[in-house]
Amino acid sequence: MASALLIIAMVPVLKALTSGYVTTIIIQHRMNSLMLVQAKLDEIRARSIYNYTGGSFTQSHLSLDGSYLCNINDVTMSSNLRKITISVGYDQNNNNQLGDDEIEVTLATYFARRW
Repeated sequence: MASALLIIAMVPVLKALTSGYVTTIIIQHRMNSLMLVQAKLDEIRARSIYNYTGGSFTQSHLSLDGSYLCNINDVTMSSNLRKITISVGYDQNNNNQLGDDEIEVTLATYFARRW
């Protein structure tokens, strides 16, 4: 009888632990994606200072760190203004392509020509 009660009581505890673990993994993926998107934005910003007209920054399915992938979209708004959109996410199905359902963070910003 006591073992049956113990088993019945353990089910909700195990469900709560599993749910907590899944939530932790989701938060970890979002935080890593946020750090990677910021680092990629800083890299593009530094490259654009010295080579603004050297071509587009657009890239697709760029590997950043392990299974984290990145898509970069570069749209020229005028000769002195660009819109850069960076999407980063975790490649859950390991196909080396960042699908719409895998994107964790998207950051869009404008870059102006410095000189």
